[in-house]
Amino acid sequence: MIHSRITGTGSYLPGAPVGNAVLISTRGIDSSDDWIVERSGIRFRHFAPAGIAASDLALQACQRALEAAGRQPNEVDLIVLATSTPDFIFPSTATILQDKLGITNGCPAFDVQAVCSGFLYALATADKFIRSGSHRCALVVGAEIFSRILDWQDRGTSVLFGDGAGALVLEASDRPGIRATALHADGRHRDILAVAGHVCGGQPVGDPFVRMDGPAVFKFAVKVLAEVAEEVIAAAGMTPAQLDWLIPHQANIRIMQATAKKLRLPAEKCIVTVDRHGNTSAASVPLALDEAVRSGKVGAGETALLEGVGGGFTWGAALITL
Repeated sequence: MIHSRITGTGSYLPGAPVGNAVLISTRGIDSSDDWIVERSGIRFRHFAPAGIAASDLALQACQRALEAAGRQPNEVDLIVLATSTPDFIFPSTATILQDKLGITNGCPAFDVQAVCSGFLYALATADKFIRSGSHRCALVVGAEIFSRILDWQDRGTSVLFGDGAGALVLEASDRPGIRATALHADGRHRDILAVAGHVCGGQPVGDPFVRMDGPAVFKFAVKVLAEVAEEVIAAAGMTPAQLDWLIPHQANIRIMQATAKKLRLPAEKCIVTVDRHGNTSAASVPLALDEAVRSGKVGAGETALLEGVGGGFTWGAALITL
């Protein structure tokens, strides 16, 4: 039986970290460091400078993941990239990344868009390609530049997001790596977190900024993240007590703590980077995974539950053995 297994991880954060006090003073936001930390756990985030695109962040993360896996770019035969902030309407950011990596073997490359769940959607998709036997070495990427779709006068959203990218190399293996995945969506809740603007006839139409009903998102996220976690744990024939790590979407420390509590997992089993990265949407899970692996905190042979929830509403999870 063919399985897929993670053989390398990488991540990239642009520029210097921006602290809450600096963000508030430079952007004129009606908030405070205490208010932001208390409600989100966020202390710092990174912003991409002008002229830098999502594909540029993805390039750095992918190069590090390939190096960790001991693979050359042209050994990659599939690229699946999750983003809600693509370089262009088209071509896909994945194809731009393919060119920047110097991959000339004609492998398929495409974007997926599930907002903050995007990386889980990309990982599950690549896993199925590999398990089918059609492909053997995939780059799975999450890359975002959310700073360009933030209304700096909306303190409920502008203080929460940051920019970054994370990537992993997923390869065919005779040993289980991706043990189980689950994906879900419910469009009835699309209005509680959305960027409702678009371009028509060369002109912007609608609201081009992130808008969120914070309490509604919190309530929905805690419920579905606990449910999808239990779903993939059961699908893998395991129990929460057998997990070594929970690596959740880094959106809000209170959502993460509530999810861990529902699973009866101790706080020390939850990987937390939201305090330093903010919410990097589709990049947050691979960023957290890469940091945990490179620091030596998460090691080979250990099991981890990856999960995320985002606008749409979409949500998903993957149970992995490293």
